[in-house]
Amino acid sequence: MNRKKLPGKEIAFQSIMIILFTLLFLSCIYPFYYIFIASISSPDAVKKTMITWYPLEPTFANYLQVFKLNGIFNAFIVSVSRTFAGTAVTLFFTSILAYTLTKNELPCRKFFYSIAIVSMYINAGLIPWYLTMRTIGLKDSFLVYILPTAVSAYSMILIKTYMESITAGIEESAMIDGAGYFTIYWRIVMPICKPVLAAIIVFTAVGQWNSWTDNLLLVNNMNLKTLQMTLLEYLNQATNVANMARTGGAGAVSGAAISPFTLRMTITMVVTVPILVVYPFMQKYFINGIMIGAVKG
Repeated sequence: MNRKKLPGKEIAFQSIMIILFTLLFLSCIYPFYYIFIASISSPDAVKKTMITWYPLEPTFANYLQVFKLNGIFNAFIVSVSRTFAGTAVTLFFTSILAYTLTKNELPCRKFFYSIAIVSMYINAGLIPWYLTMRTIGLKDSFLVYILPTAVSAYSMILIKTYMESITAGIEESAMIDGAGYFTIYWRIVMPICKPVLAAIIVFTAVGQWNSWTDNLLLVNNMNLKTLQMTLLEYLNQATNVANMARTGGAGAVSGAAISPFTLRMTITMVVTVPILVVYPFMQKYFINGIMIGAVKG
């Protein structure tokens, strides 16, 4: 089989692009790699030598120290719960709104769609939002993590665009067989929309997992603190926490030490890694969903 030889200029161009993108990839991945090797390095060794490419005196004592900080386990449960519940609620209400807005028989359909678009760019601000949340009883309530994000205008646009690409004959056939709107939405449209829904799940889950401002402003109950808020507090007090760990005040591991630097690196890893686990399960749908959902607005 004869292969067509590429011109010299094309080979040079591709070689340059490979080198540039390789350097870009390394510049993006190295900070995360650096945080990882710092988190598993011995604090004493880090003090003596600057880490660069490999961990110094590898140890998982840093993680054991962080996991023994007061309130970490409960905060982890709260964060996982809000991520799953918030993602499910957002997915349901956003998708059903998107499906409704695809129906030409809906009165004032374009008006409602315009209102949703405007909400992406205009909002009342932080103080009115806080007063509204407090007035409707969401202060010190787990629902404050879920209800305010039940509908996402951006996600609705992606889902609506994807739904409009579905052949109308599928729904018409279902209606002839006696299916109603909700049956069609749940049993026909939603399974077809798996690619774009997977993309929305990733966006929403990352947002829920990383969110902490709602916790800061509206939640004083210690039992409702999220992992991000709890670790942020420890992060801001890294020196004190490290001293507590050395003296056994934070449930320190026998004979282990921890420094403010390694504590910060370890906390960063603890917050980041769990949400990264979601992506591999959604990867096969993610790119396809984004591309199709963004073809038209």
